[in-house]
Amino acid sequence: MPPPGDEPRLYEIRIHGCPSLEEALALQAPIEHLLCPDPDHAPPCDVPWSFTLAGEGEEDDSTVLVLGVLTSSEQAAQVADRVRTLVGETRRIVLSEGEPEEWEELVEQYRFEEGLRGTF
Repeated sequence: MPPPGDEPRLYEIRIHGCPSLEEALALQAPIEHLLCPDPDHAPPCDVPWSFTLAGEGEEDDSTVLVLGVLTSSEQAAQVADRVRTLVGETRRIVLSEGEPEEWEELVEQYRFEEGLRGTF
């Protein structure tokens, strides 16, 4: 159980430094395995997660793989550390709070799997 005041929230773990869309997409499978080593387990996952892609910005055309997780801040930091270890020090990993409206599928998955209503 999370400490008081550390209720599950939406966090984004951004994996920067992917020079191409293909490379960003190739990172998904090993990260999925890191988060869910047994895809055939009974729900729910320990940490509900999902992926999306973003660009670095106008002057940099590289791709950012964005991992959304719905968990406590402590567990989000642990997941970010595990992702950092997996992808190596050559990529910048940034953890920040996300907007639930941008991760509606993940929020619905969480509500369904946890049986929660009206958390967000």
